[in-house]
Amino acid sequence: MSAPSKNDRKALGRLTLPERNFVANALRAETVGGVLLLVAAIAALVWANVPALRHSYETVSHFHLGPASLGLDLSLQHWAADGLLAVFFFVAGIELKRELVAGDLRDPKAAALPVIAAVCGMAVPALVYTVVNVVGDGAMDGWAVPTATDIAFALAVLAVLGTSLPSALRAFLLTLAVVDDLFAILIIAVFFTSDINFAALAGAVVGLGVFYLLTRKRVRGWYLYVPLALVIWALMYNSGIHATIAGVAMGLMLRCHREEGERQSPGEHIEHLVRPLSAGFAVPLFALFSAGVVVSGGAVGDVFTRPETLGIVLGLVVGKAVGIFGGTWLTARFTKASLSDELAWPDVFAVASLAGIGFTVSLLIDELAFDGDATLTAEGKAAVLIGSLIAAVLSGVLLKMRNAKYRALWEEEERDDDLDGIPDIYEKDKPEYHQRMAEIYEKKAAEHRRLAEAAAGASDGDERPA
Repeated sequence: MSAPSKNDRKALGRLTLPERNFVANALRAETVGGVLLLVAAIAALVWANVPALRHSYETVSHFHLGPASLGLDLSLQHWAADGLLAVFFFVAGIELKRELVAGDLRDPKAAALPVIAAVCGMAVPALVYTVVNVVGDGAMDGWAVPTATDIAFALAVLAVLGTSLPSALRAFLLTLAVVDDLFAILIIAVFFTSDINFAALAGAVVGLGVFYLLTRKRVRGWYLYVPLALVIWALMYNSGIHATIAGVAMGLMLRCHREEGERQSPGEHIEHLVRPLSAGFAVPLFALFSAGVVVSGGAVGDVFTRPETLGIVLGLVVGKAVGIFGGTWLTARFTKASLSDELAWPDVFAVASLAGIGFTVSLLIDELAFDGDATLTAEGKAAVLIGSLIAAVLSGVLLKMRNAKYRALWEEEERDDDLDGIPDIYEKDKPEYHQRMAEIYEKKAAEHRRLAEAAAGASDGDERPA
């Protein structure tokens, strides 16, 4: 066997300590938000399917408010999709910017794996949908619906299952979803935009320019940025381009690298402030008004017989898993990157299956793709819910099969025998670590000797005659 080349590297290897800490904090917040999202989705399904409550769900969802003179007389469901999701994509924009300047994506070699996996994980589901609808003579409008990954919902599934997924796989899933969000925004901007109002678009661009200059001039004050952000959002909405584009654009403009003396960059600070609003309010409320589809035996049967809905389900369950796994394998195969010794390819397939949970962005694209066809929109939402549920169950079974191995890896990553707050696995190559450990072992040995001598003395005392 030939010796490994010095250019060989490990795919999905152990993270650096700063990146590990960032991923742990980010995923902790995403998991909480995912649980709230799950609760909101269940509440929507119950509200829409209980006969005594169904009418009230429709009434509340279609209740209009907002200034009509500004083109913003929208239903609550519309406000949730166009307004609240802009907050979600604002956070996604900050996450992407951070990955580009301080995370894994700043290194082209490291970025190749999640980027190629994300692209394949969007292309293959679209291809699956297209093939199913060409064969079944269905509508091609929904090709983009199964391309999205919902990171919050995926991590909520992990939280419910209690799976101790290693940090490298968690980081891969997080980075994959961030790149996925970017491409989803590009799909929305390119394929679901029509009748552009160039005056409003020009105003939005000017507003974004002002926002950029304020951030670069280090101007502070929420009372400046919040009104400006609302103006940019309103102009973007009236331009005909989906208003969530404004959110991701502003997120990408924030500075996410730390300068000397800074504990947090402005982007990190704002993300820390806004993420609870996004995860705890904006996204769950969107789910509450979007996931409320009427589910019956006949409707579930239609999901598996109608080409549009069958294409969505197969795209999420099969296309996502095959696309991400295939993209990861091809990247490792042709870039001389070998899989980490601690992991196996079935682990990658399990995470790829987990990415088939589309939900939030898939529901949004469904509304855009089938706009004007209420029946197909509702059936598409049912397909998204069913496909996401199947992907969650499948990935859960696969992850549970390796849970003992994951738990051992996680415990090794978290082990801190010298109690210095830094996991030992990051210190084993440092002489001072070995010196500390030698001192700890010497103290333990001295304590054992003292206890042994005390026990021997007590035994001698018991043998002396009274």
